Amino acid sequence: MPRDIPVSNGNLLVAFDLDYRIRDIFYPRIGQENHTRGQEFRFGVWADGHFSWMGPEWSKDLRYRDDGLVTDVRLTNEALGLELRCNDAIDIQLNVFVRKIEVRDLSGACRDVRLFFNHDFHLYGHEIGDTAFFDPPTHSIIHYKVSRYFLANCLAAGSEHGDYYSCGTKESAATQPSWKDAEDGELVGTAIAWGLAESTVGARLAVPANETATAYYWLAAGKDYKEVAGLNQQVVDRTPAALLDRTFQYWRVWVHRNPRDFAGLPQGVRDVFDRSLLILRSQIDNRGAIIAANDSDIVRFGGDTYSYMWGRDGAFVAAALARAGYPELCQKFFNFCSPSLAERGYLFQHYNPDGSLASNWHAWLLDGEEVLPIQEDSTALILWALWIYYECSKDIDLVRSLYDDVIVKSAGFLLQFRDSESLLPNPCYDLWEERYGVHAYTVASVIAGLRAAARFAEVFKEGERAATYNFAADQMAAGIDQYLFDSGHARFARSGYRTDGGYELDQVVDVSLLGLATLGVVSPADPRMVETARVIREELTCLTATGGLARYKNDQYQRGGGTPDDVPGNPWFIATLWLCEYEISASSTVAELRRAVPHLEWCATNALPSGVLAEQVDPITGVPLSVSPLTWSHSAFVWAVLAYAEKYDALLAGDSGKSQQPPEAAVSGLR
Repeated sequence: MPRDIPVSNGNLLVAFDLDYRIRDIFYPRIGQENHTRGQEFRFGVWADGHFSWMGPEWSKDLRYRDDGLVTDVRLTNEALGLELRCNDAIDIQLNVFVRKIEVRDLSGACRDVRLFFNHDFHLYGHEIGDTAFFDPPTHSIIHYKVSRYFLANCLAAGSEHGDYYSCGTKESAATQPSWKDAEDGELVGTAIAWGLAESTVGARLAVPANETATAYYWLAAGKDYKEVAGLNQQVVDRTPAALLDRTFQYWRVWVHRNPRDFAGLPQGVRDVFDRSLLILRSQIDNRGAIIAANDSDIVRFGGDTYSYMWGRDGAFVAAALARAGYPELCQKFFNFCSPSLAERGYLFQHYNPDGSLASNWHAWLLDGEEVLPIQEDSTALILWALWIYYECSKDIDLVRSLYDDVIVKSAGFLLQFRDSESLLPNPCYDLWEERYGVHAYTVASVIAGLRAAARFAEVFKEGERAATYNFAADQMAAGIDQYLFDSGHARFARSGYRTDGGYELDQVVDVSLLGLATLGVVSPADPRMVETARVIREELTCLTATGGLARYKNDQYQRGGGTPDDVPGNPWFIATLWLCEYEISASSTVAELRRAVPHLEWCATNALPSGVLAEQVDPITGVPLSVSPLTWSHSAFVWAVLAYAEKYDALLAGDSGKSQQPPEAAVSGLR
């Protein structure tokens, strides 16, 4: 089940499923050590002898409070005659998750209501050896293993502590867990459990007829007892309400700290833009790792997650945030990348949030020959994004610190890793992580990376080095024309496979071909690019009620068994936004520019009500598929909106030179 309404402070992240159940808890790094392993934390309500766990019996509206990383959730159960309004946040300073629950009576009678919060921890990602105990000094339950401690507490407004607690073990033929015990509105109060431990805490509310009563629940995360006990005392002293309020106010200021003109874009698009900035921040670890997605539900598909730092995804996020005016997040990201580079100057497929090498499904041996298990665009795009960061921030100190160890080192690899005859990059894995060959998108990214390195060399007055980088980029651009253009179809091919006479072309229509224009390698007005874009638009648009654009023709990833054969694939947010970016770059009048707006509106329409963007959606039902949220989707949305606003201003100003080049090139200066 996709994740929604994540809350985070860069150390602690909590994400919910669509039934408003906590499913993922990451600490102390975002994306590393999921202490739930995707298992649900139940939230239940007992009222006047009747009990209901949060699920299908409840109508749910999951959103955020405007302009903040604080949720605004509305829950209604007609059978119980209750409405709940909940606010969740992770404090901006303390590693504490806080929830406010406001319970309203809908029946016209005074009510005895009891709230229960169950915890199914899998500390360090596994359930063996956990301990849960009731701690009398804090009147809370604490789960711990080695150096991971979580303290759970709750109370009704005006009370000194919660009313119910019990520790138990996960359900088996011989045991009944504490959440089962809670279903009669009481808990037996078991003081300790170990091994397959779980627990439940609860609070009792007297709800007046047609009025409300309030309770608070919180989870404190730390590395020892002293830390979580101290956090608990701070929550009590400062009050949960005050923590929620200061967190909301912080994020409200954060998201609006850079006033911007949205060039007349619809309000729904503006709302998703602001929400995207906040979602991006929620998925970034405070030490610099930009995580692709923190949705453990994807484990069911391939036995792995997206909770890693991909160079490509991170580069797109960093570039978008730099352009949006959040340079401090980019600084930490680039510093994170520096020690991750291999000795030869390339990035592997992806990395754990602590910088260690993550799982990798790219082989080192293909057809009996040794190969590098990399996607070269990930390395190249770091240079591309770093130049955009520099153009936006003028942070020469960071660039100086990275010049030798990142810029020169990576550019040296891009220069060396080439076919000696065609001078195109050597084969590698494509950006979709599916094919091994020479890919048009990868070549475009390498050219963009080399252009960026040349610009940096010029900054440091190393003219010969800059000329070397630019000359290699020119050779690769010529190689695209010579080897990756199919004259028979009058358009570019997505990939080529080396033969004795050149390259055998893969003519599958792929949205990544638009990168030739948006990365500044081919003019969007070039007839070959215009034809390539036309075919992409024609063959990859999903002609269903959902609409949107597929990645490539006959894409099978996450494709449903009932999808009609004439649907090219599931619509992806980034695919739709890449066409949007191309439309922006190709426009020469405001009227032409407005052709990009429906793509932005499609994204806003197909976001979850909270504004969260998944990786893709079902072409028939429109429900989110794969991971949610995907940082790449949100960064592409931010990038496209900023590109639109910039192009709009340029066209109004009558800057014909600027209007003829892609917004990306206008910002980065790579052309």
